[in-house]
Amino acid sequence: MNIYVGNLPYSTDSEGLRKMFSQFGEVTNSSVIIDRATGRSRGFGFVEMANDDEGREAIEATHGAEYQGRALVVNEARPREERPRPPRRNDYR
Repeated sequence: MNIYVGNLPYSTDSEGLRKMFSQFGEVTNSSVIIDRATGRSRGFGFVEMANDDEGREAIEATHGAEYQGRALVVNEARPREERPRPPRRNDYR
């Protein structure tokens, strides 16, 4: 199960996110999304859990919970939408 975690403190890293969710079951992957321009956290990330039941339990337990002074927004991640690729300079030939 892929889980979206929003409203994260900017100091949170992928390992901290993994530790937060590992108390509910096996975490297969965790990542905090980083802004390419600044190198700073964008304040959200994703956690993949091996077991869907454990994932749902983690969502229920953490959604709205306070973490380092911020109320987390946690829900099942939606599939990534395909966005059209912006045209490149060479595409106009």
